[in-house]
Amino acid sequence: MDYEVDLYLRQSWRDERLRMGNGSRAMDLNDPKLVQMIWKPEVFFANAKTAEFQYVTVPNVLVRLDPDGHILYMLRLKLRFSCMMDLYRYPMDNQVCGIELASFSKTTTELNLKWSAVSPVKLYDKLKLPQFLITNVSTSLCKETFHIGEYSCLKAEFDLQRALGYHLVQSYLPTILIVVISWVSFWLDVEAIPARITLGVTTLLTISSKGAGIQSNLPPVSYAKAIDVWMGVCTIFVFSALLEFTLVNYLCRIKAKRNKRAVLYHEVLCVWIQTLDAHFIH
Repeated sequence: MDYEVDLYLRQSWRDERLRMGNGSRAMDLNDPKLVQMIWKPEVFFANAKTAEFQYVTVPNVLVRLDPDGHILYMLRLKLRFSCMMDLYRYPMDNQVCGIELASFSKTTTELNLKWSAVSPVKLYDKLKLPQFLITNVSTSLCKETFHIGEYSCLKAEFDLQRALGYHLVQSYLPTILIVVISWVSFWLDVEAIPARITLGVTTLLTISSKGAGIQSNLPPVSYAKAIDVWMGVCTIFVFSALLEFTLVNYLCRIKAKRNKRAVLYHEVLCVWIQTLDAHFIH
């Protein structure tokens, strides 16, 4: 799954070359040319697929220089990340999606990345996701090793719990009602063949269409999900109701044939007895 994030990336470090007098105050550098002249750590998002820099209404970048040489570099980005999901328990699943920030060209001998000691990741207070609830945010340090050397990186992981309300209304309740409707045929007369066939076939096609609609919103995977098991059980119930009608109709026809044959034998026997009685009388 891909997800988009609109974030403010804040980086801070100390550059002794930019130390000023004690009487000075912090300066904000908004000129892009001045910003380019200052040394900045070369970092990138390792698991990002696309990235956009925000320019509306001005370039969203801020560089604040303190008198002691401390620099705050903040910019706003819009990124698209990929998240490897485990859908075995879908839609009652929990997922972990991460953001990885790493050094691009500087090895650990030149650049070490660290999270801020206070609130390294801040989320919008009223943040709401349509399908998930963010239950926890964790941060950690990591290192990546390439043939050139070892690079420092930071990782933030978001624990996501899927909200069940949508699937309860759109998947579970409709399929339960379809199964219950298919059971109405148990109370219909056995001789009502058109009504029972129409009800059974309609509910079977409806449950199949509902399952196809649910699968169309999911990525194709090679294993069975919890929703697949649910839809399979519902389909078995609906099909069993249709199969029950077929079996009962077959048994009723056999019973009717046996009763008809017994009546025929009885009539023949009566005629034969009457013939014998007439013969003895004469």
